[in-house]
Amino acid sequence: MIRVALAAPVRTLPHGPGLAYEPKFDGHRMVISRTATDVVLQARSGRIVTSAFPDLAGAARQLPPETVLDGEVVVWHAGRTDFALVQRRAAATPAWAALLAQSLPASYAAFDVLTLAGLDVRARPYERRRALLVDLLLPLGPPLQPVPMTTDPELAATWYETLPDSGIEGLVIKRLDQPYPAGRRAWRKLRHTDTRDAAVIGYTGTVRRPAALVLVLPGEDDEAPMVSSPLSPAVRAEVAAALRERGAGARPGGTVTAIGLGEVPFRVLDPPLAVEVRAAAKRHPPPEVLRLREEL
Repeated sequence: MIRVALAAPVRTLPHGPGLAYEPKFDGHRMVISRTATDVVLQARSGRIVTSAFPDLAGAARQLPPETVLDGEVVVWHAGRTDFALVQRRAAATPAWAALLAQSLPASYAAFDVLTLAGLDVRARPYERRRALLVDLLLPLGPPLQPVPMTTDPELAATWYETLPDSGIEGLVIKRLDQPYPAGRRAWRKLRHTDTRDAAVIGYTGTVRRPAALVLVLPGEDDEAPMVSSPLSPAVRAEVAAALRERGAGARPGGTVTAIGLGEVPFRVLDPPLAVEVRAAAKRHPPPEVLRLREEL
């Protein structure tokens, strides 16, 4: 498993010499590994998702053997990236994935190169890795593309204010002299959306078809359990797969209050799962589950 670099959230746009700014795409993190004989696509959790994205796997065969890229897979629809469509692609069976690749083609927004033609370049400064990435991908063209980058904080601020209409959720800020920080939150991210991590302590529905998740949001004053909004089909499939792997990891629980439904029964998960949610400052509307956080 390749450990990817992570970003710590910030509330204001960092300024200073030696900084680079990239748009933050709202998709699924993916590492593309072009081996000597094949292509492997790895999710941030380490799960292999090659069969779900045959279009990207095919495009990656143009890369030099023994090359590894880090980036985000997105799906464009009606002029903007659509996170729900990326989830749909990620959850597809191999047979269905081939059809979706035709109707909902994926794009890969690459923001780093880790290995190039067998040479590990992670220790080199970001500025040099960026140049290698651009030289590598520009001749190939879509669907493998380097993300835009600027060192101008005023342009970065303009991106931050104007790009959300295209589905861009914020900015990632890196130091030009920085090696690739595998497994560490050494990058910074400034986001528009209020997303947070939550602990899943239970679920409603069944193992095969979970309806909603019972969550605890760390940092809340009371940290009382709350019920998420109904799961999207893609997230439901992702959660159901995780629950099946748990086997006997769930047991009958009590009841929890769900907005609009009153007291509902749920099953307890021990140990909990981790998810990313979009949560309002108040408890209404209920949190929307965006994705599993399998690495937590």
